[in-house]
Amino acid sequence: MNFALSDEQEFLKEAARGALSRVKTVEAAREALDGGALPDLWPTAAAAGWAGLLVSEEHGGAGLHPLEAMLVFEELGRVLASVPLLGHLPASFLLDRGGDAAVAGALGDGSERGALVPARPPTDVEDAWTVEPQLGLTRAPAPMYADGAVTGAVHWVPDAAGADHLVVVLADGRAAYVRGGDALIEPATVYDVTRPLAHVKLQAAPATLLDTTPDDSAAAWYLAQALIAAEALGATQVALEVSVAYARERHTFGRPIGSYQAVKHELVEILRRADNARSLMYYTGWAAQDKPDEFALAASAFRLCAGRALDHATRVQISVHGGIGATWEHDAPLYFRRAQLSRRLLGGDAGAADRVAGELLTQARQAA
Repeated sequence: MNFALSDEQEFLKEAARGALSRVKTVEAAREALDGGALPDLWPTAAAAGWAGLLVSEEHGGAGLHPLEAMLVFEELGRVLASVPLLGHLPASFLLDRGGDAAVAGALGDGSERGALVPARPPTDVEDAWTVEPQLGLTRAPAPMYADGAVTGAVHWVPDAAGADHLVVVLADGRAAYVRGGDALIEPATVYDVTRPLAHVKLQAAPATLLDTTPDDSAAAWYLAQALIAAEALGATQVALEVSVAYARERHTFGRPIGSYQAVKHELVEILRRADNARSLMYYTGWAAQDKPDEFALAASAFRLCAGRALDHATRVQISVHGGIGATWEHDAPLYFRRAQLSRRLLGGDAGAADRVAGELLTQARQAA
């Protein structure tokens, strides 16, 4: 089994990093906290072909696989780029499989934008499709479809604001297509300005059922899990690089602070967690393409591992930099905010941990 990236995948990573280097995204994120506007990076995404990564060539897309999407998300996470692909790619994935070819083509070439209105698949402790609650920890039922319309509310939906097309996962696991203008979308970005969120309310919104199955909807959910994890991995790598560089140049008592065991051990721990997460990213990419029955386990493990790696890395980054690391003069608080919000979206790390436990227990029962 060879997990080395191909030349084409390496080029995709390099091209993504080059495209993003032309915009000062981190500086823009800091300015946005004071009321500034984030740069519109959708034209960059469309020009680079990211919008159509998971759309088939038949519908005008690149016809690639989740691993390639994760490689792009790793680069997005490095620079906290606010590109509305977390909602768009899973939506395009479902529309390409069972929707209108013209809509799939528009999403694939980036001329229009989609967003997944997600629902979490049933688990071994909860046998219903559920969505994020607006408040509290109790998950809410997914929207219902009846007589050609969808009714329900889904909260904290990534990238829904401004989307032309919504793909809504329903209470029975099917998916329906709703035009963005037929839904009430209330922007609800909090804490991390680089992560656009919205509350989506559907009051008998006209909808078209997609020719997909609950398994397809579940795959879209785990795709979103993997994308969040890949983004976290990229941010973790930056936190490590910045912290190591500072530990080499900052001196105290005549020695670089990186020579002290307390600092070295923390930096090595970031590296260990990042390497574990990267291995899980490759496993997730392989499972998505060649072993679909393992995709849920792989993506959930990746989400859990990468989320905790970024949480640890951003805390260490602040600690290593001392006083300045906790101020807005440094980028560390921006990465910390991304870590804390990302750990809570789409079921959160806790939901991913439950899924890993459930999948492993099921395998153990089947083997007994």
